[in-house]
Amino acid sequence: MDPVNDNDLPVDPPKACAICGKPATVRFRPFCSKRCADVDLNRWLKGAYAIPAVEDPDEDVSEPPRG
Repeated sequence: MDPVNDNDLPVDPPKACAICGKPATVRFRPFCSKRCADVDLNRWLKGAYAIPAVEDPDEDVSEPPRG
């Protein structure tokens, strides 16, 4: 049986901190502490989280159209 809160709604199981893996707290969700939240913010600001992109050579607009 799933745990329930006072409103008889199912309670999600505790999730792991996105940085260190410790149980996340409600205050800093999805992190366990302000420190882990700050580590994540620093990674965003430094550009560590980036999606690699490959440009399609057909979409090169630097050459004028031939005609």
